[in-house]
This record gives sequence, C-alpha cells and structure tokens, in this order.
Amino acid sequence: MAFWLNFTFTIIEFVGGLMVNSVAILSDAVHDLGDTLAIGMGWVLGKVSRKQADQRFSYGYQRLSVLAALLNALVLIAGSVFVISEAIPRLWAPEMPDTTGMLALAILGVTVNGLGAWRLLRQSSLNASVIRWHLLEDVLGWVAVLVVSLVLMVWEIPILDPILSIGFTLFILFNVARNVWASLKVFLQAVPTEVDTDALVDALQAPPAVAGVHHVHVWSLDGQQHVFSAHIKLGGEPPMEELRGLKSRFSALVKEYGFAHSTIELEWPEEMCRNAEQGNEEGE
Repeated sequence: MAFWLNFTFTIIEFVGGLMVNSVAILSDAVHDLGDTLAIGMGWVLGKVSRKQADQRFSYGYQRLSVLAALLNALVLIAGSVFVISEAIPRLWAPEMPDTTGMLALAILGVTVNGLGAWRLLRQSSLNASVIRWHLLEDVLGWVAVLVVSLVLMVWEIPILDPILSIGFTLFILFNVARNVWASLKVFLQAVPTEVDTDALVDALQAPPAVAGVHHVHVWSLDGQQHVFSAHIKLGGEPPMEELRGLKSRFSALVKEYGFAHSTIELEWPEEMCRNAEQGNEEGE
C-alpha cells in the first residue's frame, strides 16, 4: 500500500508543483519518486530475504534486506542532495508561489506520507527503518511546506521556502547516515551493539570444567538475527554426564542471548586448536 500511495502522490506532486510554482514541492516530488523506487525495491528484496536457507546460501537470504536498506539510503541521500542544490539558488532569487495551492498539497502530502509511515511502524528490519525515514522525510517536508504556505498568506517572505527545505533535508540526512552506518556494520560483520561479548565470555568460562574460551565471534545476519561461535578449552576429560551438563548450560546461555545460529567447539586439554596458526588464539 505504501508503494501505491507514493507512486500516485508523486505524479500529483510533479503536476501540482509546476502549477503552484513551488520549488519545495517539486523537490519533494523528486524525493517521493526516489521513495517509490526504494519502497518497491525494498519490498521485493525483503520478500526474497525470507526464503529458506539452501545449499548455495546456507544462512538464508536475510542479508538481502540489509542490502535493500543500504540501497534505499543511497537513493535518499541522492534525493536530499538534489533538494539542497535546488533550494540554495532560491536563497538569492526567491519566487512567490501560489500559497493556496501549496496549502492544499501540503495537507494531502502530510496525510499520504503519514499513513505510509504509520503502516510501517510494526516492521523492525533495517530496510523498514530506512523506508520509514524516507516517508518521515516527506512528512517533515510537507509540514515545512504547510508552515511556509500559511506564513506567506500573511507575509510575503518567499525565502522561507528554501530555508525550511534545506533545514529538514539536513535533519533527514543525519538520520539516514546512522542507518547507512548500521547497514555497513552488518556487512562488515561487526559485533551487534546489544551483545556484551565480555559478559558472554565470562559466562562461558564460569564452569569449573572450562579452562579457557577463545575464537569468540558474534555477528549479525540482518541486524536482528545474530550468529555466535566459540572454542572452549576443557581443563580435563570430564565424564559424559558432566559433558551433557555443560552442553545444557551452554544451550541455555545461547538461548538467553537470543542467537539465531550458534556453534560451540569443545577442545581437550592436550588438543591443539586447529585455528591457532591464524594468530588469533584469543580472538574476539
């Protein structure tokens, strides 16, 4: 629904912007065009990302939603740069738009984009987050147009149009930059911010039978589903019952942290770690 709302309203924006002679509306139309493409692409890639794992992609396709989030953010950044490039010349040569038409389009714009953003509130993926910022950008843009149109109905200060357009675009760019960084951290396999690896290692080496923990790795598939692996060095050769107890304890710990995938390798006291030659015996 968000796609069709944006697609239809983008056409209305282009026609309306030309009719009322408002650079803010035309700039927002370009943003909405980018939003429409981004939402459509995000929907397609997001749907594919829910496919089950197969022999080629053993972890599944979840990371496609992160790719969609990154591409959407880049589209939004490009659109924002265009808005600023269009608004800056108006600072030196402001033109008076049709304020009545601006007001009508602004009310419609706030309604349409606000409805689209509201429908995405229940989704929490990185891609949905970026798309919400797409729509929030347009809501704020239309609020700026609404305020300007009301002011211009009373005072003839057309320079307010480009000033507000630049202001809300910079605000959105700041927040989109955060989403880009979040997407890049997933691609770079950074440790998710909500996972305390120090506390995790302390819990893993708490049992008396454990001599040490190394090669601990935590990363995220899509910003929500996290993956964990570790090597655990045993202090002796405990009996089978004690090993079963350790396995149950580690399973409960993994469940507590909410990892979607986990691998724990046990090493005997005299056993050389097969990854020791990689030079990261105490890997994070």
